Amino acid sequence: MSANSQTLLKTRTKKFFFEMTKEEPTLEKIVKTRLTRLNAVVSGLVTGVILGLVVFIATNWLLLKGGEPVGPHLALLGQFFLGYTVSFWGSIVGLLYGLVTGFIMGYTVAFLYNFFLQLRHRHKK
Repeated sequence: MSANSQTLLKTRTKKFFFEMTKEEPTLEKIVKTRLTRLNAVVSGLVTGVILGLVVFIATNWLLLKGGEPVGPHLALLGQFFLGYTVSFWGSIVGLLYGLVTGFIMGYTVAFLYNFFLQLRHRHKK
């Protein structure tokens, strides 16, 4: 970062904090304000990608490994993910279901975290 952009960032951060609290910000308050909240969408996307890839890789790993029968335990995901089977196309279906399910889980956890954090800060005042 250049010195000019650092000065601009500090000015904007101080201005934002001052508008929110009507008091001069301290470094500790600025850091707490910036770091304590989670971005629910990003958290959901990351969780979704990870869960989707886990299902995709686990399914294809079992297909490459082979054996008879192929992945009876993983096939039970078909009870929850309609259309999922232990096959290549099933791994793509599992990837999509994993993305959606993971997004919902990650978003919900981040939303609840932010909600309870807001309640805690409100309670302290």
